[in-house]
Amino acid sequence: MASKLHLSASRGRSPVSIFIVIGLCCFFYLLGVWQRSGFGKGDGYAIEMNKHQSNCNVFPSLNFESHHNFVAPLESSEPKAKVFKPCDVKYTDYTPCQEQDRAMSFPRENMIYRERHCPPEDEKLRCLIPAPKGYTSPFPWPKSRDYVYYANVPFKSLTVEKANQNWVQYQGNVFKFPGGGTMFPHGADAYIDELASVIPIADGSIRTALDTGCGVGSWGAYLLKRNVVTMSFAPRDNHEAQVQFALERGVPAYIGVLGSIHLPYPSRAFDMAQCSRCLIPWTANDGMYLMEVDRVLRPGGYWILSGPPINWKTYYRTWNRTKVDLKAEQTKIEDLAESLCWEKKYEKGDIAIWRKKENDKSCKRKSANFCQSSDADDVWYKKMDSCITPFPEVKSANQVAGGELKKFPTRLFDVPPRVANGEVPGVTSESYEEDNKLWKKHVNAYKRINRLLGTSRYRNIMDMNAGLGGFAAALDSSKLWVMNVVPNTAENTLGVIYERGLIGMYHDWCEGFSTYPRTYDLIHANKAFDLYQDKCEFEDILLEMDRILRPEGSVIFRDGVEVLNKVMKIARGMRWETKMMDHEDGPLVPEKILVAVKQYWVGAANGTSSAE
Repeated sequence: MASKLHLSASRGRSPVSIFIVIGLCCFFYLLGVWQRSGFGKGDGYAIEMNKHQSNCNVFPSLNFESHHNFVAPLESSEPKAKVFKPCDVKYTDYTPCQEQDRAMSFPRENMIYRERHCPPEDEKLRCLIPAPKGYTSPFPWPKSRDYVYYANVPFKSLTVEKANQNWVQYQGNVFKFPGGGTMFPHGADAYIDELASVIPIADGSIRTALDTGCGVGSWGAYLLKRNVVTMSFAPRDNHEAQVQFALERGVPAYIGVLGSIHLPYPSRAFDMAQCSRCLIPWTANDGMYLMEVDRVLRPGGYWILSGPPINWKTYYRTWNRTKVDLKAEQTKIEDLAESLCWEKKYEKGDIAIWRKKENDKSCKRKSANFCQSSDADDVWYKKMDSCITPFPEVKSANQVAGGELKKFPTRLFDVPPRVANGEVPGVTSESYEEDNKLWKKHVNAYKRINRLLGTSRYRNIMDMNAGLGGFAAALDSSKLWVMNVVPNTAENTLGVIYERGLIGMYHDWCEGFSTYPRTYDLIHANKAFDLYQDKCEFEDILLEMDRILRPEGSVIFRDGVEVLNKVMKIARGMRWETKMMDHEDGPLVPEKILVAVKQYWVGAANGTSSAE
């Protein structure tokens, strides 16, 4: 019955109703087309939603600004991670591989006691190094070059010992650095101007420099405005906190010494090196230390010596040495320089400058004891010998041994000679170019996560597993510098990094890094933990990262999700706020990004900690 009624009704439907239904369908179809065309208001909502979606990688709960307020971690239903307690306040400036008490148990010959001596496994501190009471974020660059908060580095001995040399002055709650030095009492700028009358510092030919026995790093600090980046080092000795002052100022530096083992740099790394009254005995051990400088000095590079024995006729009484002794020392340095193929270019007043020849075709050595090692870059914990590192072979007298470099900044992205010559296994000119593109993409993603990256908020940056230096190159800015670390277990690419005009050093992350606590604003760890999965405990590496990271500093990890889950679990017990995010290419990529911020807290006398 019902079906009959239905059929009769269908027969009664008029053509008008059918026309109305068709018309409505057409109307709504056209309305949809109009809205999608960009003229309808609905598109504004769609655009706004897309904006929100495009920013889904930004975590509002992570605060990268300095605020010095302790933020309690959010409660989680997951099992609680191991909580690491603060160390006693006596460890505020703890440097595990350069501790004074351990150092004094080693021989003083060849400065062995000032070299790296790391604690055995059962003596490692597994607690959080506290910041001193009153610690605050450093002044932004370039103000930090001239001023440092006293509370951050509370050591006044240099203000007394070097008072007449214009190194550092104590003023109220800050230290002021006038830019002076033992051998440049008129200031670093005037000293560098004199060097620039001989060395082409201004045209981009000189980009990487080495300061042996750097003091508070003023030479490197003032070279930065001339687009020269300097690796400075000094031992941890009775002149408290020289390297700590340099890093607090925002100048690259580390704790080190010319002793019995090689410097942690590749051969042909630096365009310029200097000793400004660094007190290194250059003629000792048959000239071994000068030979080590020669190893790391690029063909065509310059060596500057200001201080003993230069200008000995004027200063022999001040130095409390005889004319005969000083004259003999300078003569021996001149002979050593000749054997290294260095040509003297300048000597006036307190300064002498030599230039290393570009190849050995025009070098007339009287005799030479060449090093037998086939790899001049294999230097981690390797003993120095009194031998000369040979020049790379050239076909003509016009060639630069090892390859000619473009002037900076062109050399930053130009194919480095080591890559062009096939010296890095698995790296070609094409793969090098692809690596640069990849890191530009990665760094752009990082800047969407943390919009302060690339600003004055982060001055001292470390890349724990630097590869070809793509991260540092993509970040390149006068507002920051990057310490490119090449782990001793990774492919040796540090020579490529220096050829790009960047700086860095070798290191083993199973050990402490040669720096004071709180010396880096941001740490980048690309597959660093994957590299060390079977070599040492993640906990030890993370505690070392916490030691060298400033309060409220940031970390960016890039690794597989399994590795990062292990890292995140440990980080939760270290007063770090963490967030995991997808790869910039989407959630299907197994590689993930973990971002972290170290919270602000300071040590207390009773071994606890407090936030201010």
